[in-house]
Amino acid sequence: MASDMIRGRLLWADDEIDLLRSHVMFLEGKGFQVVTVTNGDDAIAVCHDQRFDLVLLDENMPGKDGLETLGVLKAEYPAIPVIMITKNEEESLMEEAIGSRITDYLTKPVNPSQILLAIMKVLENKQIKQEAVSEKYLQAFAELTHRIEDNPDHNEWIEIHNQLSTWELELDDYPDLGFGDMLLQQQHEANDLFTRYIKSNYEQWVKAAPDQRPTLSPDVFSRSIKPALDNEKKVLFLIIDCMRWDQWLTLEPLLYDLFQIKREGYFSLLPTTTEYSRNAIFSGLFPDDMKRFHQDWWSDGDSHSLNRHEHDFLLENIKRSGLVFKPEARYKKILGNQDGNQFAKQFTSWGNQKLIAVVVNQVDLLAHRRTDSQILKEILPNEASYREIVRSWFNNSWIKQTLTSAAKLGYHVVVTSDHGSVRVQNPTQILADREASTNIRFKQGRNLKPSTKDAWYIDNPERLRLSANSPSDTLAIAQKMYYFLYPNNFRKYQYKYADTYQHGGLSMWEMIIPLVFLEPK
Repeated sequence: MASDMIRGRLLWADDEIDLLRSHVMFLEGKGFQVVTVTNGDDAIAVCHDQRFDLVLLDENMPGKDGLETLGVLKAEYPAIPVIMITKNEEESLMEEAIGSRITDYLTKPVNPSQILLAIMKVLENKQIKQEAVSEKYLQAFAELTHRIEDNPDHNEWIEIHNQLSTWELELDDYPDLGFGDMLLQQQHEANDLFTRYIKSNYEQWVKAAPDQRPTLSPDVFSRSIKPALDNEKKVLFLIIDCMRWDQWLTLEPLLYDLFQIKREGYFSLLPTTTEYSRNAIFSGLFPDDMKRFHQDWWSDGDSHSLNRHEHDFLLENIKRSGLVFKPEARYKKILGNQDGNQFAKQFTSWGNQKLIAVVVNQVDLLAHRRTDSQILKEILPNEASYREIVRSWFNNSWIKQTLTSAAKLGYHVVVTSDHGSVRVQNPTQILADREASTNIRFKQGRNLKPSTKDAWYIDNPERLRLSANSPSDTLAIAQKMYYFLYPNNFRKYQYKYADTYQHGGLSMWEMIIPLVFLEPK
């Protein structure tokens, strides 16, 4: 048989191998090369001289038995898959074998088809999955294209973003399929139509009654937290700053053993920045009302002070909602692991607390640090690597410990973010005065002059329920992958910000936010 036709090289160790000659011939007829031996020592010796894709190992052999042979093989060749074949069905034996890292096991008597299926599951699992994923994705691509072009409503846009993000994660495992560029193009086409949809509807949303619009940032508390409190549930409200939908999808499986999980979504306010969207979540108000009703809590423009009064906003929102409970709601902002570890220890003693709100800044800090660090840009070159490091942080940090405690204490957990982020690629020039805001995905100031193909230009910020600092204030919100730069030092800042994660603009990644409900099992 030609070497390019060989499906795999197998070693089969069994002291009764002569009685299994028909099984060996069956496998050879299916395209496998099979080397046979009758004892463990010979199996180890032949592995020293030849390379095998898989070992079939009888558990009961004279001399070194299957478990002893397995131990030697795994010590010397840890990556080689081993399927153990045994007459013994004792649970303790299977636990010992599994603990010794067998790949699979079969119980005698075995027929050729059983063995073939077990081998294919090990050696050709990835190929079989690739073929299935390829077929499934091409079908989903066509269906998504139709949904994207069929004038989706707000609920359909959330589901489209969810499906595109889900496929992004699925295709991460199969880069050889070559569908990455195809999916990316579909995401950008969807984002273009989503942008048009938001520009056509957002102004009406922010002026509509709460029951006449999709869930926006000011509606999160009334629609997601208050109903649980009304039902006498204890609530842990967890806001992971700057967490995107695709990043949450990587975290969700880490919690399957603790919670029943229901995932919804909502739309962040524009501009998609912490000072607007997160204050709106805690206050239940739009930015114009925050400034009108709470001028003393609203910043004078210092971006570092814009979220100093989240706890005050939360307590006022609770009171306005007609909720009365003691002790009063706790609020904690976690700025680093030391804060987080201390909080996780304290949390275990808060079993009678009705509402605990926690803001976690690590994901947002990672995006900002990556902007300023060439090493981080190399470590995190794309969305897949960004997701992986967020997942690793989550799984190994205080936050997983806290959620484990929350499940034991019977907390209803609501997890969300205030906004997402987008990896910007294209600079666009904008003219503005010195008083304009500094964010590179949106600008507010007098007489802004952006390129209208790259930005959504608003002649008066109050149209979007933002407070205006002067009668001549205007607003520009970046679209697609654009970011705003001034003409002076354009080249310098072009290279600084290209391929960095930013927020404040108009895109699916920044606006469509996961809203997740975790019920302890």
